[in-house]
Amino acid sequence: MLVLGLETSCDETGVALYDSEQGLLADALFSQIDLHRVYGGVVPELASRDHVKRMLPLIRQVLDEAGRKAAQIEAVAYTAGPGLVGALLVGASCAQALALAWGVPAVGVHHMEGHLLAPMLEARPPAFPFVALLVSGGHTQLVRVDGIGQYELLGESVDDAAGEAFDKTAKLMGLRYPGGPEIARLAEQGTPGRFVFPRPMTDRPGLDFSFSGLKTFTLNTWQQCRAAGDESEQTRCDIALAFQQAVVETLTIKCRRALKQTGLKSLVIAGGVSANQSLRQSLEKMLGELKGQVFYARPRFCTDNGAMIAYAGCQRLLAGQRDGPAITVQPRWSMETLPSLKLAAV
Repeated sequence: MLVLGLETSCDETGVALYDSEQGLLADALFSQIDLHRVYGGVVPELASRDHVKRMLPLIRQVLDEAGRKAAQIEAVAYTAGPGLVGALLVGASCAQALALAWGVPAVGVHHMEGHLLAPMLEARPPAFPFVALLVSGGHTQLVRVDGIGQYELLGESVDDAAGEAFDKTAKLMGLRYPGGPEIARLAEQGTPGRFVFPRPMTDRPGLDFSFSGLKTFTLNTWQQCRAAGDESEQTRCDIALAFQQAVVETLTIKCRRALKQTGLKSLVIAGGVSANQSLRQSLEKMLGELKGQVFYARPRFCTDNGAMIAYAGCQRLLAGQRDGPAITVQPRWSMETLPSLKLAAV
């Protein structure tokens, strides 16, 4: 089955072609970072308008790169939620219109399921069951995964997610949007041990996260340094390192707990923050100690992309799932409500 995947949940327009027998044939992505950077964050209306502008040219580009014709497409998958409602509606309306014009089925995909399954696109995919750490945008979740659609939420953020904390902390320190890559860049030059930040909610049982207090602690530290006349680049680097170390160690501690609680030895990390090299190294070291394995997607498939939507959609289409012609999206959508698939991942 040849599936066209469309991703428009936030500020990146992603398009991909996935074949159930040949794998990923082509994918393209347009990021709106430069558009939103001047505002210090995503402006929903601008995001929606830019998705409209980019969608059809990207579809033509992907078809050309894959050497396929529109008439060969057998189904369309699109992100139906969660995300910005206007952005989601662009992808949903485009997908439903194309599906109607081509006489093929369409299926809405859960954005976080797309992230969770992105490592399946790699040469060494994980096998079920496993624990997944989802760290994408406004989501930080630990999930037990027994199969596609078989999800048990183990823990989640009770306030700011890890990605939000990165972006907000960077903004408070006067760094460019998006903040995650900026914090990681500065942390590479940081002095270990100069600042030590708390590891939130690790001193109590449970698998939930909270990063709001850590963000405030970082702001207070930065303001104290400024009040003392120290706004040097090195101080920025040292604070960035202390902040990143606190987030990474907190995530690692919670992942270790989740693996011990479930008795599993495989961990999948997915979402934008999973591209952070410090986090990958920390989790690889921890899994090595537990004699387990950690799996993740290549960096370009960690952030929002069409390939993960095409893959996830293909699995559900092969299992017989179809959507009606109505254009519906879910800005808030629990992954635990998704129907389970009995079909093994391809």
